[in-house]
Amino acid sequence: MERYAGRVALVTGANSGIGAATARALLEKGLKVVGLDKRIDMMKDIARELKDAPGALYPLQCDVSSEESILCALKWIKENLGGIDVLINSAGLCGDSSLTAGQTAEWKRILDVNVLGLSICTREAVQSMLDRGIDDGFIIHICSISGHIIPSDPNYSMYHASKHAVKTLLEGLRKDLVARNSKIRCGEISPGLVKTPLFNTLKKYSAEGSENMRMPMMEPEDIANAIIYMLSQPPHVQVYDIILRPTGDLFR
Repeated sequence: MERYAGRVALVTGANSGIGAATARALLEKGLKVVGLDKRIDMMKDIARELKDAPGALYPLQCDVSSEESILCALKWIKENLGGIDVLINSAGLCGDSSLTAGQTAEWKRILDVNVLGLSICTREAVQSMLDRGIDDGFIIHICSISGHIIPSDPNYSMYHASKHAVKTLLEGLRKDLVARNSKIRCGEISPGLVKTPLFNTLKKYSAEGSENMRMPMMEPEDIANAIIYMLSQPPHVQVYDIILRPTGDLFR
């Protein structure tokens, strides 16, 4: 990780869950972390808590479903920090929405963040690296075990579809970078169930005393540790996908 100390990492969805845990981990490794989220209150708490960490945290309010909002944030990064060296696409949404009765607005909300927002952030980060001649940058998508399996619950088919798209977009990105003769690396982390606020919005998991909430789950820090592992490999090694599942997981 020493090669990234003092350099700039952009983390989307950094106000809570996996994004917040990732921001913490990168700060402790000495990176300048720009955290994007619609809310930044918890990031401000992290900045105060880790004020003596070797890195620095820059919370930026941003709606990842809006290209205009993303471009505004990237402009700030360019003008104030020079550009992006590492991108962690952590922002993600899920929702209760079947394919036969779901609302178009809910489908669009999921796809705008999980697929289009991720793609816009990736495009802009790669261009930032290429424009500055950065050849050791890294793009990491937070995918999901849902990107590797067929949906078991029809209410979450659109979410599964978005994560299958993330997996496909990663391979497209890898081939694009190879065709450019770039040494910029990319990879994805595909976790199973993780204790994050994402579940608070889902009927299946949010009901008080829900049996589903007693299923084995990982902590956000487990995913952040996997990100650090991926980043810490030598330049000739590209860890492309890490699948993490909680011990005893029966999720299908």
